[in-house]
Amino acid sequence: MILPPSAQAKAKDPDEERLIGSCIHQASLGQPWLEKTLWGLRDQEAGWIGAEVANTNGSYDLGPLQINTWWAVRIAKLIGRPEAHVRHWLRFDPCFNAEAARWVFLTALRSTGNYWKAVGAYHSPTTWRQRNYVGSVAGHLSSRFGKAVFGL
Repeated sequence: MILPPSAQAKAKDPDEERLIGSCIHQASLGQPWLEKTLWGLRDQEAGWIGAEVANTNGSYDLGPLQINTWWAVRIAKLIGRPEAHVRHWLRFDPCFNAEAARWVFLTALRSTGNYWKAVGAYHSPTTWRQRNYVGSVAGHLSSRFGKAVFGL
């Protein structure tokens, strides 16, 4: 897929990557499988602090783990804060973004009861998009953690 220039990942800043990594570690709540999952999603999404990437449907993907603005309304209701604040935090607070990514993924996992379906649902409700996404995330997991990440 060819992305418009605004949707392409910017060069990675080592200090920013360390901060995002620390936030992913914190968001995983001490669960190694969840930390690896969040890294797989982060590597696939390739966002950055401050990212706001437009989608063709009018929504935006925000921050390092590219949380879609569709979730901002739900998160705002859940935590009792204005949607504008949530959108700002999703863009500029990498730990809030990683925690939101954890919530989105775990919500999908509870709903589907299947790890890979939850990975796909993190990206899209559309089955064919989920399949493509799952393959990409699996590749990122394998690249970052080796084939042993799959218990082989």
